[in-house]
Amino acid sequence: MSPRDQAIRLVRGAVAALERSRSRIDDLNVYPVPDGDTGTNLALTARAVLEDLEGSTADDSATVAREATRAALMGARGNSGVILSQIVRGIGESLAAEESIDGPAVARVLRAGSDAAYRAVRKPVEGTMLTAIRALAEAAEAEQSRPVGELLELLVAKGEEAVARTQEQLDVLREAGVVDAGAAGLVELLRGIASVVAGQPLPDEPPVERASVEAAHQELSRFRYCTTFVIEGDLDPDALEAEYEQLGDSLLVVGDEHALKIHVHTDDPGAALAIGTHVGAIENVEIADMHRQTQARERRLLAAVPDPPPAAAGVVAVVAGTGNRRLFESLGATQIVEGGQTMNPSAAELLAAVEATKAPEALLLPNNPNIVLVSEQAVSLAAKPARVVPTTSIQAGLAALVAFNPEQSAEENEAAMVEAAARVATGAVTTASRDVQLNGRAVGVGQYVGLLEDEPVAGGAEFEPVARAIIDRLLAEPREVVTLLTGEEEPDLSRLLAELEQSNPELEIEVHEGGQPHYPLLVSAE
Repeated sequence: MSPRDQAIRLVRGAVAALERSRSRIDDLNVYPVPDGDTGTNLALTARAVLEDLEGSTADDSATVAREATRAALMGARGNSGVILSQIVRGIGESLAAEESIDGPAVARVLRAGSDAAYRAVRKPVEGTMLTAIRALAEAAEAEQSRPVGELLELLVAKGEEAVARTQEQLDVLREAGVVDAGAAGLVELLRGIASVVAGQPLPDEPPVERASVEAAHQELSRFRYCTTFVIEGDLDPDALEAEYEQLGDSLLVVGDEHALKIHVHTDDPGAALAIGTHVGAIENVEIADMHRQTQARERRLLAAVPDPPPAAAGVVAVVAGTGNRRLFESLGATQIVEGGQTMNPSAAELLAAVEATKAPEALLLPNNPNIVLVSEQAVSLAAKPARVVPTTSIQAGLAALVAFNPEQSAEENEAAMVEAAARVATGAVTTASRDVQLNGRAVGVGQYVGLLEDEPVAGGAEFEPVARAIIDRLLAEPREVVTLLTGEEEPDLSRLLAELEQSNPELEIEVHEGGQPHYPLLVSAE
């Protein structure tokens, strides 16, 4: 088996374990801020590595390690994902020098991963995933004479012990009655790898208590926005770190002189992006409102006590783009049908998804005007009660889903979801498939077209002026929240976001990688 195929097998095991435990780990997350996304961030970071390796043509260990390291850096999400990327970096650099993998080699690569992680964090805190990776390295060094499979199984047990100790190492964990989410996620990742090496299916999770009600009520973070992005160019990491220190906390500046991953909690993400644009090119921008995440986590935990009744209705959504799919699933959609502007699902596909919902009733979000009629046809054939919420865009579908209550019937949900979708104003930037005249101006094939509620209102050869025109029109009326969904070909939003922050200081801005084809940007305003 080639080094690439071996790496893919191991990373697949890690991804499977993290995705299985994602929700539980999210709920444990109270440090450094209780935003409830550690499990998700670790899973997405690991998946970024897997997707890169699956598309790679590398055939030697050094190249595989280098590509995995870069994929982890570029795909790192949140504080925990950035630290994981540095563990991967240390392990990858060490693995590249190993001729074979035995117990001593495992000990060496874990130590390299631990050292890299500690170097990346300016003020290491014990009782976190840093402690867990160091404990794993120490245990591997003490037991390196064991065969690899036996050693990994032992390390999982040692890792569980290290996770349990985190509650006594950090006051915030002890007060909340939880263990550290990042440490718990790291051990799940190792559990997945160990199962692959042993040739066994992923074992059941150990009986671990989920986060309690006491863990739900946590103070909001000092700063509001978790801001992460990559800068590429000719960079000075130390100088950039000094600048970013002035903007907030939880700062991580990792990578090298050519590519740096920036993670900072700040009230001014525009300023953070502006610093980057002065020295290089920015990509993979992620801005999350941690206050809203914390409140959502609290609602999620409180809703789980007592156990909620069985869902009365489930949601089927037609979605394009992997990032958008994750957003819909995170908000409660139980069945996703792939679809979009050029890939309209059939009534049979929609009917199958409706019937596959476990709830006794279903709601269907077409999220495209071309799919509304076929959705009506599908629900008319369903054996269970089902209704269409006639959303005509992904943005409207997300707004409708926020209003969804699984404890209510489809009929009860329909009115609230329709009302929520109607409150959202939407815009988009796409590219012209033919030459057109727009407001007396010629827009050529491949140039950008700005849409406001599906009506073309702006066009031109440059993305930024068209996007700015759409956002300005959406903000002509008072708005509280603007959400940006970047497309498959992700545009550079750094300057646009900086301007938006400066001109609208009270506006909440959320940016997500939607991944939709044909539309570099989707925008909604509420």
